Amino acid sequence: MRLLLVEDSPRLIELVGETMRDAGWRLDAVSTVGEAEVAIAAREHDLVLLDLGLPDGDGLDLLRWMRQEHAGLPVLVITARGSVDERVQGLDAGADDYLVKPFHHRELLSRCRAMLRRNPHAIQPVLEAGALRFDPATAELTCEGAMIALPPRERSLIEILMREVGRVVPKRRLETALSEYGQELSSNALELAVSRVRKRLQPLDTGVQIETVRGIGYLLRTVA
Repeated sequence: MRLLLVEDSPRLIELVGETMRDAGWRLDAVSTVGEAEVAIAAREHDLVLLDLGLPDGDGLDLLRWMRQEHAGLPVLVITARGSVDERVQGLDAGADDYLVKPFHHRELLSRCRAMLRRNPHAIQPVLEAGALRFDPATAELTCEGAMIALPPRERSLIEILMREVGRVVPKRRLETALSEYGQELSSNALELAVSRVRKRLQPLDTGVQIETVRGIGYLLRTVA
């Protein structure tokens, strides 16, 4: 799952980022209406977390624009505007849910999970390759029922490779998927992530291997 946070508080961006990464989800963050419009137009996200008080405009106007241009994209408003009238205004403008600051990170995660369950486009089947099994809903990777612990970036890598098992995934696509929105990976970050995943899987009887296709990308292949 890839979420977009539209928020101008660096501290809240940091806290929400930690929460989402711990849950195994990717989180991109932008701080203005203009940046949000560009990110949303790219159609890369499953859910938008939207603050209403933005430095270059009102989040309600952005919300109304999303409902016109991207009607199916779920939106959770997170804001300090907590009166009944303000909550009604946000929901009437098109929000799918409304969470008032301050909030507990567990409630935020629970609301996100509920919204994603209601969105048929976000429901993704469990991925299988060899003896590996990856559940996108929980970000859990297992081998013959045993949990495999991986950091968020490595989990994202194996998820992408399992989605394309038997096909070469271009290096640039992997770098884009593993990066935070608007930030480039370091020159060897992808290679380090692949190396770590290989080392973690090597002692296990996974029935798969990650191959390097020089100059192009990486391939997850099933083996006998």
